[in-house]
Amino acid sequence: MLVTRNYRTPGRGGGEIDLIMRAPDGTLVFVEVRKRASSSHGGGAASVGAVKQRRIVFAAQHYLLRLSRLPPCRFDVVVLDGEQVEWLQAAFDAS
Repeated sequence: MLVTRNYRTPGRGGGEIDLIMRAPDGTLVFVEVRKRASSSHGGGAASVGAVKQRRIVFAAQHYLLRLSRLPPCRFDVVVLDGEQVEWLQAAFDAS
């Protein structure tokens, strides 16, 4: 279930999350969507490096401050490479 789209932290240097969703088991899923026309530069999944992951985690932590109870969470990446769509569940963690 979609919770929100394009969540952004205030100020410069913050983070942004493309989609925040809730899985049927109650897990809050922070989803990064990456699109590449071709995989010649490593594909969409390769473009979610350490810096991008830190920004997503920062934005997720900011979002979670609004909640009274912390649900289980995970970080997914949806990759659109040309005509291919791949959903990578638990693609990275907050550590």
